[in-house]
Amino acid sequence: QVQPVESGGGLVQAGGSLRLSCAASRSILSINVMGWYRQAPGKQRELVATISRSGITNYADSAKGRFTISRDGAKNTVYLQMNSLKPEDTAVYYCREAGPGYDYWGQGTQVTVSS
Repeated sequence: QVQPVESGGGLVQAGGSLRLSCAASRSILSINVMGWYRQAPGKQRELVATISRSGITNYADSAKGRFTISRDGAKNTVYLQMNSLKPEDTAVYYCREAGPGYDYWGQGTQVTVSS
């Protein structure tokens, strides 16, 4: 089954940091857009950050200034560096590969921020 694979979630105290990794199903330079999304209990899935094939990044307002999306083409991996974490960042974080004719989601990794 074609899908990206997330890792790096865990439990962290408020103010702490985590780095999530997403191993893409193929060369990330062939994927139009890769992104991180999250879903908290009882809430809809929402965008966190995306990075296009050309390297253009986009962030949700809640992520700006605290989170950084980046990629390593040699490892076909996209990262989400999360700093200054808050309890409201608690969610399952999903990686997505999207483009014309394809839209693949990972199974998610849990991030829990304690107060």
